[in-house]
Amino acid sequence: MIDPTINFGKNSVADFKVGVDNVIFSVDTQRNRLLILLVKRPHDPFANYYSLPGTLVCTGESLETAAYRTLSEKIEVENLYLEQLYTFGEPGRDPRENETSYEQRYLSVSYFALVRYEDTNLITKDNQKAVWHLLKETPQLAFDHNRILRYGYQRLRNKLEYSPIAFKVLPEAFTLNDLYQFYTTVLGENFSDYSNFRARLLKLGFLTDTGLKVSRGAGRPAALYRFDEDAFALLKDKPLVFI
Repeated sequence: MIDPTINFGKNSVADFKVGVDNVIFSVDTQRNRLLILLVKRPHDPFANYYSLPGTLVCTGESLETAAYRTLSEKIEVENLYLEQLYTFGEPGRDPRENETSYEQRYLSVSYFALVRYEDTNLITKDNQKAVWHLLKETPQLAFDHNRILRYGYQRLRNKLEYSPIAFKVLPEAFTLNDLYQFYTTVLGENFSDYSNFRARLLKLGFLTDTGLKVSRGAGRPAALYRFDEDAFALLKDKPLVFI
């Protein structure tokens, strides 16, 4: 119930500027590194700080279009899929609000994606150099972007439990150890025992043995698998836990 004693007068309505900020993760499967896309800011506020790639939304532009626009200036990648993560709009999240006594507020709608490291090309433009940064060594970021990044990382961890997002990043044919290494890179080495992980994934029935094997090092050749999207479609409405 609305408190009738609160004064919702003419001056109580905030003037919002709306921006988008993108949390773009990549897993370097060759070196088992979890990376986050960052941009160094050339101007105030937070000049020379790293931030998530973002932009203010232009007149007549949708939020999603703005998110894709700013990324197209920072990274080249095929088939990039973005999903909306969360909206951040607390007073004081942008220092420019202090200059107007909070009469003008800055709201951020964040987006989330995971891309294949090998398929990306970073773009340097207008002194805003995009870089891949190790997630575990993320510096203090501009604005509240460390908080946005934490939300994004939690979303990534959650999606690994119930969605086939990993197979969008792995090669078409992969070993079960490749898949296990992907999960340990994102979740940490102690997330699961390999034998239990292997048994659970094979039991779900959407991995197809290609009949091919690959030799790496002195060990026995390992079977190559493919993700069967049709088999997964039969399970997509059921609660799955991959790990």
